[in-house]
Amino acid sequence: MTALHAPPTAPVHGWAFGTDGPVRTIPNVITAVRLIACVALAIPAILSGSTMFTLASIAVYWIGDILDGEAARRLRQETRRGAVFDIVADRISSTVVIAALVQLRPTMAVPLALFLIQFDILDCALSLSFLRWPLLSINYFHLVHRGVYRWNWSPPAKAANTAGLVLLVAFGPSPVYATVFVVAVIAMKVVSLWAVCRIPRWSGPARPADVD
Repeated sequence: MTALHAPPTAPVHGWAFGTDGPVRTIPNVITAVRLIACVALAIPAILSGSTMFTLASIAVYWIGDILDGEAARRLRQETRRGAVFDIVADRISSTVVIAALVQLRPTMAVPLALFLIQFDILDCALSLSFLRWPLLSINYFHLVHRGVYRWNWSPPAKAANTAGLVLLVAFGPSPVYATVFVVAVIAMKVVSLWAVCRIPRWSGPARPADVD
């Protein structure tokens, strides 16, 4: 199986020219397994309100999301198809996990619902925007816009945007704190989308220039 990579003459890895790459890769298998496992654990959590199943579904989602990305990079099997599959799998997983969390913390329904709308609509559109350029995935969006990458997909941003809500839902004394957090994230996503829409779409054979 041949992964997508920038041409040997390209000075920076992350550009993808040519086909979208193979479908049958180890990272895609990991993504499929973690998606099925997360849904399988979240369904009984939703039906029974089980804390154990809810935590297990969250753990499978997060750990699996880390593993498929690491496998893609280490095995050099990063593909655009795999990146899209990962984004879609994240939305399905987050939907069932949020539904399970609502069962456990019904008082947090408003911030959880707002987060789901933000993640499944705004963040999904933002994440898929990498397809406008010949990038391997959103992990290389810094080649197009460093600020948008830093706000949304750098390791600290990823951790803060997801773990922050879970911690506020699990330990926050009031839904107000979680709601304020989600509204702030929504504002950041809207600004990021606006910034991305202002960047000219790549339309030539040459490697696009970096944009600050």
